Amino acid sequence: MAGAPEVHKLDKAGQVEMRLVAAGARRDMGQLEAAIVTLQSPELASHSVQPWTARLRYAYADALLAAEREGEAREWFAKAVEADKDGSTDASDRLAELDGVEFVDAFDETVGEDDSESAAEVVEDAGDDTVDGADTDVAEDGRKDVDDD
Repeated sequence: MAGAPEVHKLDKAGQVEMRLVAAGARRDMGQLEAAIVTLQSPELASHSVQPWTARLRYAYADALLAAEREGEAREWFAKAVEADKDGSTDASDRLAELDGVEFVDAFDETVGEDDSESAAEVVEDAGDDTVDGADTDVAEDGRKDVDDD
């Protein structure tokens, strides 16, 4: 279907979309080199940035990576980043991954129970303290009461 004469009647965006679909089908069939060749086109090589450029470069980089051609994949992920002004792909993340950058979400990090005291232990250990020479007691709700003796 991708080679049908009707495809040549499509505008550039439609032709590029057909290339993306055909390359995806080739990849699904395990034909990685054929997928790579399918994406090679004047549109891929063009220095002009069109609305579909980032997706085309990304698909090409992804196919290269699947074919274990990491150096070339890195180059094309970088080119996809250049063209991806609206962030429609995760090319920047993929490029960082290839460069060995690891992203850690600090909010997902949890401290194991063995690594820290529980809140109850902290309150219990706080017990009687002295603040500026005054005795303090920790109330059940965790607040300190100061007794000025």
